Amino acid sequence: MKVNAAILIAVLVAATAGGVFAVPKPGTPRGSHSASSSSSANSNETDLRIAGEQAFHTNCNRCHMAPHKFPPRMMATIVRHMRVRATLTDQDMRLILRYMTQ
Repeated sequence: MKVNAAILIAVLVAATAGGVFAVPKPGTPRGSHSASSSSSANSNETDLRIAGEQAFHTNCNRCHMAPHKFPPRMMATIVRHMRVRATLTDQDMRLILRYMTQ
């Protein structure tokens, strides 16, 4: 039961972060974005960056200084290994990875 709930939460978080549930306004051609949707996307991106920075400072800053810039693939490997050591949640891992690769 707990595993099913955790999977459902992870899928919903991933889907809403990726904009899967976004419904275009009537009369809007496919693939076009209005100014409000782009400002909303910028706001969402800023919120995710801030959440990732907070997760980094909460979980990683105890042992690590300011983040170094590594290629995204290398950073994904590093964050996955540190997830086990620091007992990060999946959501914190994704937020930190997004923060570290932006």
